[in-house]
Amino acid sequence: MDRMLAIFDGVQQWLFESVFQPVLFWLGLANVLEDAYDATGWLVVGVLQLLVMLLLIAPLQRWRPVEAVTDPKAIRVDILYTLIHRLGVFRLVLFFAVTPLWDGLFGFLRVHGLSTFHLDEIWPGVTDIPWVSLLIYLVVFDLLDYWIHRGQHHFEWWWRLHSLHHSQRQMTMWSDNRNHLLDDLLRDLIVVTVAQLIGVAPGQFVAIVALTQLSENFHHANVRLWFGRWGERLWVSPRFHRRHHTIGIGHEAPSTRHTMGAQVASLSEPVRAGPAHAERPPVLGGNNFGVLLPWWDMLFGTANFELRYEPTGVRDQVEPGPDGRVRDYGSGFWSQQWRGLLRLWGHG
Repeated sequence: MDRMLAIFDGVQQWLFESVFQPVLFWLGLANVLEDAYDATGWLVVGVLQLLVMLLLIAPLQRWRPVEAVTDPKAIRVDILYTLIHRLGVFRLVLFFAVTPLWDGLFGFLRVHGLSTFHLDEIWPGVTDIPWVSLLIYLVVFDLLDYWIHRGQHHFEWWWRLHSLHHSQRQMTMWSDNRNHLLDDLLRDLIVVTVAQLIGVAPGQFVAIVALTQLSENFHHANVRLWFGRWGERLWVSPRFHRRHHTIGIGHEAPSTRHTMGAQVASLSEPVRAGPAHAERPPVLGGNNFGVLLPWWDMLFGTANFELRYEPTGVRDQVEPGPDGRVRDYGSGFWSQQWRGLLRLWGHG
């Protein structure tokens, strides 16, 4: 591990000194060198993530796909979303627009007596074992992500943004970052605020984000894979998360959830399927919200472990509304972003 970290630090240092530092000096931005060095680290992490996706997850999709690719254009748009996030474009915007405000706020609070709290210091000796400290923060942030995800489905205004993520009918490893930018901004503000409040170290925060993102790429992959009866309850699988994206089952409120099951053709015959949809107790906002760990769904009653692979999307994409039309979520990046704002404003 130490050798891997040394290699990573060497690459980050070389890239920063060879590319970004000269550009910043030329632009007269020497005052942001420290932040730019951190941003270089995020860029290296993003490139490594893309390599893992292409070398490990992509072959799995070709080996055991859930469904054939019928809409390559939709997947290309998802690739654009992924590149925007993993190569640092989104973080660059946050750096100029939000980070100074957040740093100023927490700096003000610390000056006025709010000292930094470190969660892992509650247990004596934990900070001396880095991987134990990392696991503690990983579990805490996963619980946070679970409740953020519940909020995205529970609050109507937030769902109007988050529904873009669910509108992908051709789910692949690229679909994780298919989000409205305002939705991503809200989530990141919450996560960064909690990270500041509980004192996670910067290096640990980078590791948690990188692991979470890669796991989410795998969860969204077009791969017919589950982890077995016990493995499904230890880590979120592609099968478990696909259930969350299933039309009419994964993300709807009780008033509409029971009528859709018979109208959506299954992509395969269920294997050891559970009870019929109408017999399952309704849960507001759907099920399988867990990001890494299914424990929270099991604890709060939102887990669905049926071994089924069904079409993904949103009900209003396939069922006409009162005006006799289905909802159009947009086919390109900018149209999807604009239509998300229209939905948020109560139009479109």
